[in-house]
Amino acid sequence: MDLQKSANNTTLEPWISQAEYAKKLRPLLPVEAFFPNYSSVWLLLINVAILVLGWGIAHDLDQWSWGWLWLYLPFSLVMGNSIIVLLFSTHDLLHSKAIKHPSIRQFVSLIGLTLLWSPPTFWKAVHNREHHSKTNSSHDPDRNYLYEQPNNWGKWIQNLFVPSTEVHLFWLVVGMGHAWGMHMFRNLSSVLLFNNGLTNYPPAAFKVSLKERKAIAFEFLVILAIHLSILFYLGFHPVKLLLSYFLPIWIGYAGIMFYVYTNHMLCRMTDINDPLINSVSIRVPKLFNLLHLNFSYHTEHHVFPGINSNYYPQVQALLQTYYGDRFNLIDAGKAWRLLLKTPRHYKTENTFTDLKGEKIVSCPLSCDDDIDIRNAL
Repeated sequence: MDLQKSANNTTLEPWISQAEYAKKLRPLLPVEAFFPNYSSVWLLLINVAILVLGWGIAHDLDQWSWGWLWLYLPFSLVMGNSIIVLLFSTHDLLHSKAIKHPSIRQFVSLIGLTLLWSPPTFWKAVHNREHHSKTNSSHDPDRNYLYEQPNNWGKWIQNLFVPSTEVHLFWLVVGMGHAWGMHMFRNLSSVLLFNNGLTNYPPAAFKVSLKERKAIAFEFLVILAIHLSILFYLGFHPVKLLLSYFLPIWIGYAGIMFYVYTNHMLCRMTDINDPLINSVSIRVPKLFNLLHLNFSYHTEHHVFPGINSNYYPQVQALLQTYYGDRFNLIDAGKAWRLLLKTPRHYKTENTFTDLKGEKIVSCPLSCDDDIDIRNAL
């Protein structure tokens, strides 16, 4: 189903919970779809090896002639894609039982999330527990800010970086490479420094247990040590750092944020976790689905978080068959244009506004008149 929904199909209450979708659709999927996907572990390790190889080559860049340094740029691009794959493969690993031994699972996840600055214990709390159970509700740490929330530094930076009617092209470009880091800093600092669920600079603060907090702090120190080790290995050489550390990170974060922005930011808020209303799947070229573990099938993932991602297309076919009037499936280009044509703060659960509250726009995926959607496009 494409973006243009008829007025008859846009009033979709009552909500259907994730558990209800899963209960109906699971018997229609093959049993092996729910077996652990061991390929995600191998992909994680292969892309770690690619990054290590890239740093090994970069170690000798000071011996290259300036005229030949451009030859390293393809390595920068491949390393940037490896960072994307590390997030998505570790994401799948932590949703599944591909590695059953908890210590080995934690170690492999730590390696996979190091360049994302995300301790695996923190990731399981913020993503698996908070985001997946409270998707696009007022308690979801990954949602847009509410207009009524204070205009603090967290809200200001997100307003500066995210695609919207107000964003400046320069800050949008800067934000593509840095918004992920700000997201991590915002939520990590809230948990490590305060952990009271009351901090107002994330979209929605949350708490972790004392045991989790200690584990997050330890894992963060290990991550910091690994980053410093990479910088020392590269000798703090500006060219080496630019081409093999900063540029791959910027490329990787930009690719990740494209998916993150389109996952939920166009959707209305929902008190009940209805993934067909609060999530979006996007159509991308097949190559990107191959490279990125079908991450574009995001609604499908929210219906079945632990399923083998190779089976997302089958889940999508079932959603189109049984819930076609509810399912948000959009071309990636259209999703991006909609982001740039709508404000980014929730005025109500179904309307967006800008930082000053001067412009009010109905959520384009659930507005009452499909003419509004066509105009937005």
